[in-house]
Amino acid sequence: MSTYKLNHTDSFGDAKKLRSNQENGFSDMSSLAQSEKAVQEFLIQQTPMQATDDHLIEFSEALRTVAKALRGSSEGKALAQAEAAEWKRRYELERCKNLELLLKAPSNGVCADESNSNGMMDHSAKSLRLHVQENGKSGMHSLERICAHEVLQDCEPNSPNGCNNKLKRKASFKLSWGCKGHANDQHKKEIVSFESGNITTPDRSSKQISLTWESSPQTVIIFTKPNSTSVRVLSVEMVRWLRDHKGLNVYVEPRVKAELLSESSSFDFVQTWEDDKEISLLHPKVDLVITLGGDGTVLWAASMFKGPVPPIVPFSMGSLGFMTPFHSEQYRDCLESVLRGPISITLRHRLQCHIIRDKARHDYETEENMLVLNEVTIDRGISSYLTNLECYCDNSFVTCVQGDGLILSTTSGSTAYSLAAGGSMVHPQVPGILFTPICPHSLSFRPLILPDHVTVRVQVPFNSRGSAWVSFDGKGRKQLEAGDALVCSMAPWPVSTACQVESTHDFLRSIHEGLHWNQRKIQSSDGPQ
Repeated sequence: MSTYKLNHTDSFGDAKKLRSNQENGFSDMSSLAQSEKAVQEFLIQQTPMQATDDHLIEFSEALRTVAKALRGSSEGKALAQAEAAEWKRRYELERCKNLELLLKAPSNGVCADESNSNGMMDHSAKSLRLHVQENGKSGMHSLERICAHEVLQDCEPNSPNGCNNKLKRKASFKLSWGCKGHANDQHKKEIVSFESGNITTPDRSSKQISLTWESSPQTVIIFTKPNSTSVRVLSVEMVRWLRDHKGLNVYVEPRVKAELLSESSSFDFVQTWEDDKEISLLHPKVDLVITLGGDGTVLWAASMFKGPVPPIVPFSMGSLGFMTPFHSEQYRDCLESVLRGPISITLRHRLQCHIIRDKARHDYETEENMLVLNEVTIDRGISSYLTNLECYCDNSFVTCVQGDGLILSTTSGSTAYSLAAGGSMVHPQVPGILFTPICPHSLSFRPLILPDHVTVRVQVPFNSRGSAWVSFDGKGRKQLEAGDALVCSMAPWPVSTACQVESTHDFLRSIHEGLHWNQRKIQSSDGPQ
């Protein structure tokens, strides 16, 4: 631009000089030649600059087109990866169902026991089945039931220890949509009907689910809070009572068994596991789970079961608990009531999450599924940059999260990290996924509650300035690089926790006692009382 100004000034001066000579009647040819030369130099120097500007504009437009194409390609690849992962999950579920059908021989059409052609029982996982009882002649209202009948053979029939090789039947139970097992026509599963051109919905699902044992529980497993003297003392007393007075088989963690044996060698009857492979076989062996601790102990117990989870009886021995309604002082009365049944339970939904890496060689290559009971958190970690996350719901774009991170929470986890980040408190039996941003960079970015049937995908875009970190119930922290995606959906295996009274009563009591919800001083009144 400085050249332009200099040439422009010189040509302007030459033209002025020529005009002055013409007014005086003189014609100086050398001056005229110099003026024409200056104009030509100006034109020669100006043309490349204009051409350069045009090329820069075209180049910037080409870059925008390439960036748009790359963005579309990345979105398409992420969609393909999510779809492939979903099809793989469906294939695995269908394969498991087919294997169960091969192992099961139905009897009477409902909740059949399992046996082979020789009458010998095989190992199998407990499954929950849905059964709607037909209206009989007695006029009883129909109840929707979830039944489970399983059998277990712990040892080989010809093993030398005959006392431990008995064929054991896993306790079966049924869940009915009613109050403590009683029929109630007001509590039905939600069904949309279409009659005479009117779309109607009957009454909502039952406000309370009841569990009734069809056979007595035989095996329990106890999870305890570590490094607690009071928990250790109670576990010693509870294990002895369950064995001597109730005749139950007791499983504990390896750490707890070592503690029990240090107390007395008479606890050699307590069973445990050796490695991770045996942990995967816990569910077919266990009828009931007992936790001694707080909510963290319940989360730990649920994480031990990668599939179905036996009913959990949580005892409160922590500082703050929303899922532990039972008091340890009355553990005998509580366990007597639970083992006798029926009991009210809360079905707590879990999220099933897996990571799709952009560097995977194939679209169907995903990491191991993670099950979370509270929440999955994506944050910026130690990076000073804001997180940049693209969020999709069933392949529909939701928003781009810019802030400290994002929380995908279950309704059971609504009183945990999501609540601290500004999310709402939700009843644990409400099926849904909480979408809560962490310190968003927009004041209009408010939390959402999505239905439970959707699949949420969170992806780190390729133009992100930094990576993100994801954790599952506060554990298993992993890094998400540019192009990586996290896919979350509702898991088919909820966690059932026993209630002291019923689900709604326990939930309201927990927020009143734990959070002091809406507690304030009574306003004084000057008028008559």
